[in-house]
Amino acid sequence: MKKKLVSSLLVLSMAATLFAGCGSGKETDTSGEAQTTGEGTETKETGEGGNYEEKKVLRVAMECAYAPFNWTQETEDVPNGDKAVKIANSDGYAWGYDVKTAQMLADALGWELEIYKTEWSAIVMGLDANDYDCIIGGMCYSEERDETLDFTTPYYLRDVVLTVKDDGPYADVTDVSEFDGKNPTVTTQLGTNFPNYYPLIPTAVEGTQYETTSEVFMAVKSGTADISVIDYPTSKSAVGTMSGLKILDIDLPCPEANSNDVCIAVREGDTELKELLQGALEECGWTTDNKDKFDAQMDEMIEVQPSSN
Repeated sequence: MKKKLVSSLLVLSMAATLFAGCGSGKETDTSGEAQTTGEGTETKETGEGGNYEEKKVLRVAMECAYAPFNWTQETEDVPNGDKAVKIANSDGYAWGYDVKTAQMLADALGWELEIYKTEWSAIVMGLDANDYDCIIGGMCYSEERDETLDFTTPYYLRDVVLTVKDDGPYADVTDVSEFDGKNPTVTTQLGTNFPNYYPLIPTAVEGTQYETTSEVFMAVKSGTADISVIDYPTSKSAVGTMSGLKILDIDLPCPEANSNDVCIAVREGDTELKELLQGALEECGWTTDNKDKFDAQMDEMIEVQPSSN
């Protein structure tokens, strides 16, 4: 009887294990990474090493609120015939210079593209947490950022400009020296390296920085701030979609601590993805040797962006 009882318990135990395995649909490999089996969706975490050749999905983070680099729209249709990309973690579709570049690179790699919408101030934290694989979101290279991130070569080169009210006291300024003694309030986007340009404006007073560029330009339009310090494409986009603003015709030299190179950022030490993306950039001819291609695509994005962005 004891032998029969033990035997019965073993059978029940094996059956329970079998059914538990079918119910979970997951297994764990020797590295402790979980992945779905059968017909379920793969959820394997890439970690720092990536395993991108197996994953074949490029998860890209951006604001989706930084036109013309990236924006959110309600449908996939774009006026020039392009198709916007469904945002993976939010409603709507994403398009713009960054998204089109990301789609080009994903296509070159033969991968699917996923766009993740995130606030700029938290975008690096999300990357470190492995919420996505890289940032293609108008991020400029800097020595400070290079301490915690790795970067590809540039996929866009930009200039920084000053934007003011078109009927305000600074609308006719043609040289930064004219600001001397007038104590203009300057503003820009939170978490950028644009504040490094503030010392170029004599007697400038540092104002509030905002989470989005649209808030920055609204501050200038409302008179909360006198000057915005933002890159040219974004400023041109704002002037074209928001009345009452003017870009000053002033050349601003790039501060020593800054760079105007817009690059793809990956987690520090993620050499595999960096090299894959770098190879795709070069394969597509998307390098500074072909800057005219950068400019042509940016001009196109300014034309097709929704007026609400």
